[in-house]
Amino acid sequence: MATVKFTFEDPDIPTKTVKNVLPGLQIVEVTEEADIHLNHNCGEVCACSTCHVYIEKGEEFLPEISDREEDFIDRAINPRIESRLACQCLIEDENAVLEVHIPDQKRIIGHEH
Repeated sequence: MATVKFTFEDPDIPTKTVKNVLPGLQIVEVTEEADIHLNHNCGEVCACSTCHVYIEKGEEFLPEISDREEDFIDRAINPRIESRLACQCLIEDENAVLEVHIPDQKRIIGHEH
């Protein structure tokens, strides 16, 4: 089973590691199951940038970024080379080990999930 370590831009939120993650889940689904706050306004269909995250480790376990996803990442706050949309990050390998950094959600206008 995969492991996803979440770190946070907000210094008040401690690092959280989620183990036994089933392959086939999106990172946004992992956050929901682990009670980690991550905005996702469009309903996980790659139509906004509110679920923007940074993949610090394990990009090889995710599908390649699409042109559509890149277009929406350009609209995110502080996009970087490791930026992805959590709704498009499907964990493809049962042995995946990922590190995901979540931007400060207070800076994002979005629906609380």
